[in-house]
Amino acid sequence: MIRVLLVDDDQELTAMLSEYLEREGFETSAVHTGEEGEIEALSGLYSIVVLDVMLPRLSGIEVLRRIRARSQVPVVLLTARGDNIDRITGLELGADDYVPKPSSPGELVARLRAIMRRVQPGDRHTCEVIRSGPLVLWPGKRQAQWQGRELGVTSTEFSLLEELARSAGQVVSKQDLSLNALGCPLTRYDRRIDVHISSIRQKLGPRPDTKAWIQSVRGLGYLLIAE
Repeated sequence: MIRVLLVDDDQELTAMLSEYLEREGFETSAVHTGEEGEIEALSGLYSIVVLDVMLPRLSGIEVLRRIRARSQVPVVLLTARGDNIDRITGLELGADDYVPKPSSPGELVARLRAIMRRVQPGDRHTCEVIRSGPLVLWPGKRQAQWQGRELGVTSTEFSLLEELARSAGQVVSKQDLSLNALGCPLTRYDRRIDVHISSIRQKLGPRPDTKAWIQSVRGLGYLLIAE
């Protein structure tokens, strides 16, 4: 059973979402303040967190910052429609995805399922190891190692790294990255891929020649240097 934590001060909305999610096979709990959201998200009891950005007192962005300081539990942000600043800030802080408000419960369910499919891969990946230069990935365990040390990445960052590592030395289009790593088609003006890749680059650091390990190929996509 996938356990979902809803963090939103709109109690009518959380009641409606809880009812819908439970009909779809999820187990849900809801809290209505940022302080409660932080405590529950860090409890280890939940598979994924749905976090509203516009919370009173302690904002959703600050809650996300505190969660990411101690946990890689998947987080989906609820953001105001058209509010690109909060969306980009959230992705930079390690959110796995966002859903605009208002949106259909069906869209939220689709995003949750896409993330959980990535977090809980099939048995065929259990013993698989992917190596590309100093990068080693264990898809079955969702673990990453960089230059011999554990690499702390979110579930979405891991999925992007996996797609790039499987095609190391070759360009992977943004559309393919979006479909295979995010579970949804790329839409116009969608910056999710770019923001996640930027975060991964910072974690990998520069190459000895000062260039990035993940190269942008204008108009085509991204390439992970294989060496």
